[in-house]
Amino acid sequence: MSSSFHVPVKNNEMLKKVLERIQNDAELNQLWKSANINAVDRSGISDHGETHIRIVANAALKILRLLVEGGVVPSVVQHHKMTNDDAEVVVVLAACMHDVGISVHRDDHEKYSLWIAYPKARQLLAGLYAEPQLTIMTQEILHAIIAHDADQKCLTIEAGALKVADTTDMTQGRSRIPFQSGQVNIHSISAMGVKDVKIEKGENRPCRISVTLSNSAGIFQLDNLLKHKLKNSTIVPYVEVVAQMEEGTTEKRLFEIYTL
Repeated sequence: MSSSFHVPVKNNEMLKKVLERIQNDAELNQLWKSANINAVDRSGISDHGETHIRIVANAALKILRLLVEGGVVPSVVQHHKMTNDDAEVVVVLAACMHDVGISVHRDDHEKYSLWIAYPKARQLLAGLYAEPQLTIMTQEILHAIIAHDADQKCLTIEAGALKVADTTDMTQGRSRIPFQSGQVNIHSISAMGVKDVKIEKGENRPCRISVTLSNSAGIFQLDNLLKHKLKNSTIVPYVEVVAQMEEGTTEKRLFEIYTL
């Protein structure tokens, strides 16, 4: 089998090999489906399946590449003398498995993800890395997975990239803040208020997250998740956040430009 999961590998040959394994791993692809059944069909919250995984993996990879371009050294390079290419593999595999624990239960899913991710990471990297690099890569992936919890402290640049990337999947109701579908409250209204999220090179920092809002209630998403996760990450000094209202909106503007 082959899934639609894709990230731009560029010149990273190791990432290319890992991507092929991800696409053809029947167990991992089913874990995404099972997680989404528990999230959407059984819990009534937003998508946490393959689409979410693909969005987060691409966002985390883009954030990491912008940081490296801006002179930030990934943690596997700084502490384990590995390469920027290895850091990209950590980020992509952590993104692929950060929510697989939802296949067990939505509550405390970060911890359940670790149970599943440990053997799966070693399996996906087998033959590509020898010891001790295989263990280094596995543990870096596990740290990024557990640290995507909003309240967990990040210890690595790679974990920070994943933590922030997870929040960027918030357009058109794809909120990472759980709310029951069909309910009308600040959670559901604000989730529909985010029109677009772009990750790009910053003006004053290596990375900028630009958010376009169709409704000013979308600020709730930024204040209650993105800001919290960013402040509790390792990459807060390197990221700027800017939000603006969509052109042509008829709503009375409560702000012109929102910045973090």
